[in-house]
Amino acid sequence: MATMTECRSALDRLSDNLAGADGDVRGAAALDRSLSCHIKDLDVTFTGRLSEGRIHVLDTVEGPPREKAEIRLAMTGDDLVAMVDGELNFAKAWGSGRVRLEAGFRDLLKLRSLL
Repeated sequence: MATMTECRSALDRLSDNLAGADGDVRGAAALDRSLSCHIKDLDVTFTGRLSEGRIHVLDTVEGPPREKAEIRLAMTGDDLVAMVDGELNFAKAWGSGRVRLEAGFRDLLKLRSLL
């Protein structure tokens, strides 16, 4: 099971990957939205913003997110680490229910390039 430190590191690497992306991925990362990532097996939520092409983690709270972010993710820590490491395909994990992504319709359309 991935630790909280490993999950936070994975989010930082994901942020770096988004910042260095080109084309459609860079456009999708250019959103300015509140963001939460609930790590189900650790029962912890990283909260912050997706802005300026990066993920800015601002807080870590125990349990599910206290406020409804504009973009909401939920998964296990192992799945987060595997996705960032390229070992788990996000679209397949989302389609199978291993990863939950919730956002407004327009944001989902924009984020589809990340899938």
